[in-house]
Formats: sequence, structure tokens, C-alpha cells
Amino acid sequence: MLAMLQRIARGRVTSEGELLAECPGPGLLVLLGVTTEDEEEDALLLADKIAKLRIFSDEEGKMNRSVTDVGGGVIIVSQFTLCAAYRKGNRPDYLAAARPEKAVPLYEYFTALMRERVGEVSTGRFGADMQVEIVNDGPVTMQLDSNVLKQPKKGTPT
Repeated sequence: MLAMLQRIARGRVTSEGELLAECPGPGLLVLLGVTTEDEEEDALLLADKIAKLRIFSDEEGKMNRSVTDVGGGVIIVSQFTLCAAYRKGNRPDYLAAARPEKAVPLYEYFTALMRERVGEVSTGRFGADMQVEIVNDGPVTMQLDSNVLKQPKKGTPT
């Protein structure tokens, strides 16, 4: 499972003029890509990491607080294009992206896990053409991959 995480001052998601999600800030935008190899464990690892990731500033200006520490919100948007293969040719393929029958339940499971961990969570609409408006704060943007979280930490016996 892949996530592109952005710390935001505020954000909103619309589709066909309908407001789907909003975070007045501070908070996080999570663009979530579900791959063909993903299982519930991947969603759990990412949700735990994102909720605890210390990327918000404390009183001294150090990134030492998590989204839960600052009482921030989270917007989650499905993003199959994160799973793109782009090495060959100029047209990316999305064969690594899970089909909706697998991706939707994992996307919903991830969203439920985030709601358990973070107070305010809103979402886009799976498969919809959406417009995402954010004010990236920092900017702070990072990629997270559940496969990386599955690897043993350096110095830890396997």
C-alpha cells in the first residue's frame, strides 16, 4: 500500500461541484494507492505510522508532534496512479493497482483505522473524478510504502 502524505494548512475535495471532504487545518492529505499485493496488514501498518508520524512543529519549531497531538484532521483520497509503472515507454501502466473489488474494501478498512486513531477524517469518493485543493504546509510531503514498514529495522535481529 502506498501513501503520498502532505501536511496541510487546509484542504478540500470536490467532485462535480459537490463538497466531499474538508479539513480546515491543520491536518494531512493522504493520497492512498492500493496494490494487487496489499492485505489488511498493509492498511494497519500505514494507519499506525501516519497517525503517530511527528511532522508538525512544537513550540520550538521542531517537527515533534503528530496529527493526533495537534488535533488535526485527515483527508483520504484514493489514488491508483501512485501504483504506476513508468520505466518502459511514455504511457504509464497501472497493472500493480488493485482492482476495485479488492481496493475498495482495503481503502475503507484503512479509513476506518484512521478514524479510530484521528478525530476528524473525511474522504473523497473512490473512483470519482475529484478536484483536490490544498495549502501544503511547509511544504512537508513524503512517500510511505507499507512494504518498507514490513522490513526489519536496522540493528534488529530478524
